[in-house]
Amino acid sequence: MTRVCLLCLFWISSSAWSAAPVEDADVLLERYRCNVCHAKEEAGTGPAFVDIADRFRHDRRAVPKVAAIIRGGSRSGGPWHMPPHPEISNRRAVAMARHILSMRHEAGHSVSGPRESVASPG
Repeated sequence: MTRVCLLCLFWISSSAWSAAPVEDADVLLERYRCNVCHAKEEAGTGPAFVDIADRFRHDRRAVPKVAAIIRGGSRSGGPWHMPPHPEISNRRAVAMARHILSMRHEAGHSVSGPRESVASPG
């Protein structure tokens, strides 16, 4: 009976460990200093997060694409490029991508204008 209880405890603890939540996405965006180039609704050196969400709104593979851009960087037509961030784990990049893609414009319109674009990796 004791062995069964120990096995159950091990199984429960290992299940909880593998399903451990990723840190809050807002915290991750701040930790990795995404706010230096991006803001929710204001274009800076990089596009606004809401414009990234708009760009990928109808793309079924948006989460892995944006996660790949976060980790691998992006080169678009402008003078500024997003550097790669290989120090961000894929799991964290996916959490950040989901959060960015969930953002919506408060006023219902694009703030970056027609000149801003989000490049796809490779």
